Amino acid sequence: MGLFDFFKKKPAAPKVVVEVLYPQTWENGEAPVEPTVLAAEVLQPTPGEAVEIQVPSHTAAEDVAPVAEVVETVETETETETETETETETETAVTSETNLDEGLTKTRKTWSERWNAFMANFRSVDEDFFEELEETLIGADVGAQTALQLTDELRNEVKLQNAKSKADISRVIIDKLVEHYRSQGVNEDASMHFAPEGPTVILFVGVNGVGKTTTIGKMSARYKAEGKKVVLAAADTFRAGATQQLQAWGERNGIPVVAGAANADPASVVYDGVKTAIETNADILFVDTAGRLQNNVNLMQELAKMKRIITRELPNEPQEVLLALDATTGQNALQQARLFKDSTDVTGIVLTKLDGTAKGGIILPIRNELHLPVKWVGLGEQVGDLQPFDADDFAKSLFGSLLIGDDK
Repeated sequence: MGLFDFFKKKPAAPKVVVEVLYPQTWENGEAPVEPTVLAAEVLQPTPGEAVEIQVPSHTAAEDVAPVAEVVETVETETETETETETETETETAVTSETNLDEGLTKTRKTWSERWNAFMANFRSVDEDFFEELEETLIGADVGAQTALQLTDELRNEVKLQNAKSKADISRVIIDKLVEHYRSQGVNEDASMHFAPEGPTVILFVGVNGVGKTTTIGKMSARYKAEGKKVVLAAADTFRAGATQQLQAWGERNGIPVVAGAANADPASVVYDGVKTAIETNADILFVDTAGRLQNNVNLMQELAKMKRIITRELPNEPQEVLLALDATTGQNALQQARLFKDSTDVTGIVLTKLDGTAKGGIILPIRNELHLPVKWVGLGEQVGDLQPFDADDFAKSLFGSLLIGDDK
């Protein structure tokens, strides 16, 4: 064969050779002459078909961990790494509460820094001033639409009050921000609604990773501490981690959890949950749902099917459809809210991880553009850090330091 004949040969079809080797013991004090292959198979991969490899048993089982255990460990580690709702969030000390001022420390500090930097460049009230003001508001996650509306209103307000000095301008703008924020919630119903009799169903929706399961765990612990009888339904059957996490919350708080097999029909779990709540005379049924994609048609159809199942058994339910949003995602959270509002009958917002963001302004466009009430806010990892939302307290905590000139 010539020097280049080798390259002219048509390459053979690719093969996958699997060899399973185990440590060999020496017999009679002598090493084996040749390594022994305990299992070897030549596989031709076929698209769409899984090939099962039979691994022979090993007499020295103590030397090598069983294959099933190794696979299980890898899957568990991978799931733990991809699970955004961390285990540290599953604390249950109801008595430990972060107050709103503490929870908004990062947001308030950033607001103050942004505002001070903006006013430090103040020269005169001209068009450049209002353009920079608009950019400052957008940078605080107020949103383009709300920032534009506020800026237009402030143009008129500054002229109306004839504000010229830096102190007067700052006071007028902050006062207007507070007034605008509070005015959006005049007819807002931020209270939780409960059925006059029978179980109240609270349906949680939202994309994966925003804290739905953790919020359900905290809220259920809170209501149980108030004397309510609670049942949980793990209808996010497509993510094993969500079911396991909800079951962990149930075990920790002594609350029954209705769950189904992996990838089971979520509506079937909801049906079992409703039946369990009725039969056990529960006060509240929390339903955790999947959130693979907020604009996925199948997901929205699943939510609609769940609601039909609930209303068939309990005509006046669900009383609440709460949308969980991660405050740290800013404008992405606003887009999620738009999509879910268009597809489901959202009754309120749970804004999670508010203590972890420096841009708490996201609440303004949620109220101004979507007119959805924020009913709960998450301010930490403890159960008591999930608190009912109070608009006046929030405005005071967020803008108060600017109004009194305290740049903390």
